[in-house]
Formats: sequence, structure tokens, C-alpha cells
Amino acid sequence: MSEETKLREEICLIAKSLFDRGLTYGASGNISARLSDGTVLMTPTGSSLGFLDPSRISHLDADFKLLSGDTPTKEIHLHTAFYETRERTGAVVHLHSTYSVALSMLPDINSDDALPALTPYTVMRVGKVKLLPFFLPGDAAMGDAVKGLAGRYAAVLLANHGPVVAGRDLWSAVFAMEELEETAKLAVLTRGLNPRMLTADEIRQLNAMS
Repeated sequence: MSEETKLREEICLIAKSLFDRGLTYGASGNISARLSDGTVLMTPTGSSLGFLDPSRISHLDADFKLLSGDTPTKEIHLHTAFYETRERTGAVVHLHSTYSVALSMLPDINSDDALPALTPYTVMRVGKVKLLPFFLPGDAAMGDAVKGLAGRYAAVLLANHGPVVAGRDLWSAVFAMEELEETAKLAVLTRGLNPRMLTADEIRQLNAMS
């Protein structure tokens, strides 16, 4: 099995798992992953992550121009911004997962550190999450906003829209996305209850481990 065929199948497998678990729905969410030759596979626009056809996944060249397959997601600007500003990015995942969206709409969220440090893996797999303002779906300005972060964040939360996570490969990006959503759920469920947060020293030790 070629690298490209294997990655196409992994994207479909992961996408269906995310869909089946309710982490995305309808035709929402998109995934991309980079091949060793620098080209990129990306889920098509208007497609459901629960019903992807591996052969129809968009194949883009290193400049993100379509080589084959269906037209890529209209959120392509989000994906390309991470690839262009974080050199080690091997995959990008964007969902409309419920608790992350809910967290993005709450008042008094720290826009520079939107995800509270509630669990060890929040720190180790996700790190700080930047809350970006609301943009219309597909607006290229979303990509410009990510580029403006100059690679300082591996994850952002789009206000009233959803999270976007970059990882060194497809699986690490997905694991980080799942951790982000679970932590957002904890943050929403414990809001106003004064939960114990990880201390600065605990965070320092966790960063040293990751």
C-alpha cells in the first residue's frame, strides 16, 4: 500500500470516528494531512466526515493548488496558514464540536489562553489555545488571523464556530483535538464552581515532559 493510499484511508477512518462520536455533524469539519513529498490531502468542501470516499479526497500540491479529487474545503485558508507558519505541521483538524464552541461564546474568556489548565494532557497535548474573533465561514481572513500568530499556537478557537488544531502528524492532531474538546467540556461543566486548576509549577513540570 502506498503512503498516499494509507493516508487517505486513515483520514476516512478518523473522520468517521469523529462523526460517529458526535464531535462533528452534517457536513461540518475538515481534515488535512501532508505527505512526505510536500503535497497535502484535504477533505472536500460540502462533504460529511462520516461518509468520505478515499478516492475523492482533494490532493493539493505544495503550493496548495488542486492536483486531483474534489474541490477542497472552503476552510482551506485555515489549514494553509498552519502549514505556512508552523514548519513541523503534518496535519490540521477543524471541528464544530459542541463544548469547544460553547466555551468560545462565554464571556470573560482569556483570548490568549482560552482553554483552562484542568488536566495534564491539556498542557502536554494541546498547550495554550488562542481565541480568535468571529469570521464568516470560508473567509480568508481566518487564515490571515492564524498567520498573524506567527506559529506561536498549535490550536485556536474560532468564536461561535469551533476549534482548529495542528499536529506533527494526523494522529497527534486528532488526539490533541479530542483533548481540547474534553477540556472544554470540563470547563463548561465546572464554570462557576471554582475548580482546582493546575498550578504554575505543575504546568512547568508537564511542559518539561512533553
